[in-house]
Amino acid sequence: MAQRDFYEVLGLNKNATDDEIKKAYKKLAKKYHPDLNPDDKKNAEEKMKELNAAYEVLKDKDKRAQYDQFGHAAFQPGGGGGRGPNINMNDIFGGMGGAGGFGFDMGDIFDTFFGGRTARNRDRTPGPERGADLRYDLTVNFEDAAFGKEMMIKVPRLENCEECNGTGAAKGTSPETCPDCNGTGTRQTTTRMPFGMVSSTRPCDRCHGKGTIIKKPCNHCHGNGKVRVERDIKVNVPRGVDNGTRLRISGGGQSGERGGPTGDLYVYINIKPHPIFTRDGTTVHCEVPISFVQAALGATVEAPTLDGKIELKIPEGTQSGTVLKIRGKGIPVLRGEGRGDELVKVKVLTPKNLSARQRKLLMDFETGGSDVQNNPEKKSFLDKLKGLFTD
Repeated sequence: MAQRDFYEVLGLNKNATDDEIKKAYKKLAKKYHPDLNPDDKKNAEEKMKELNAAYEVLKDKDKRAQYDQFGHAAFQPGGGGGRGPNINMNDIFGGMGGAGGFGFDMGDIFDTFFGGRTARNRDRTPGPERGADLRYDLTVNFEDAAFGKEMMIKVPRLENCEECNGTGAAKGTSPETCPDCNGTGTRQTTTRMPFGMVSSTRPCDRCHGKGTIIKKPCNHCHGNGKVRVERDIKVNVPRGVDNGTRLRISGGGQSGERGGPTGDLYVYINIKPHPIFTRDGTTVHCEVPISFVQAALGATVEAPTLDGKIELKIPEGTQSGTVLKIRGKGIPVLRGEGRGDELVKVKVLTPKNLSARQRKLLMDFETGGSDVQNNPEKKSFLDKLKGLFTD
């Protein structure tokens, strides 16, 4: 019987996307799997073979292009005992809630379907593995974040045991190749399925995936090959860092496995709040209180900056909330040149507990032709207020 068109087998057209092909295959594979069709197992097996053949070609970009051009003639017809497609069984049956009638754990990762790469995996030996990266949260002062500082931090981490050089074996002994997995760290199992043989790989139960066993453990690390230590590590906090800035220290992480390189340490910066200053990027903000008289007549007052106090000129008639700019007194640019500015918000203080004489002077000022009554801002407010209560 002639082979059906692969797109027809999956119920798709030739413009189907990769995602549509995968979804169609999963849906039909669940429908026709032999274990789910015990009353019509033979027909289900034939359907599965047909689905597998179609999916094997259409999921592969190059094979699909050949098929679209030459049809079935582009491939040798597959026999019942031939090598089948590599299939991730979890993709197909992941939503079925368990292994069902398979007789194996669906959590396994199947390397090969219908035979596959068993021989290659059997010869694989665990190689060097890079150590894990570590994170350290470092809190710094406002000024240290602005101008930078060299700091020492203590980092707890796992390092190779010096007594056994990280092998885990007692002095004078060495780890031995695991006899169960022959040093690969994995075990291969093969299950006969209604439509072929499935090989699965799982960590070796005896060596727990290491490929070696230790008969005489090191007394210092108890066979782990690692010990927990607390290391002093120097951190150069660059000037201009902000909250959340991440600094990378190469080789500051955990030791590697089987001679692999050490991981890195990532230091995350957290800045302590300052009693006077706040910041927005490279701009520093602060508030300076002045008296009513200084605001009215103008004055020169002391203003704080990150570099110390400076003299700040208050113009005559300054209103409360006015913001004055001090150029070049902000935060240095991170890994760049120059500095931001400082913005000073003026807060006019209203006098309290006035003496009788002070009260009289202010009343005379108020009734003696003060321009406050004719101030455009006040006049605008009164006009709006009047309009609010008139139809």
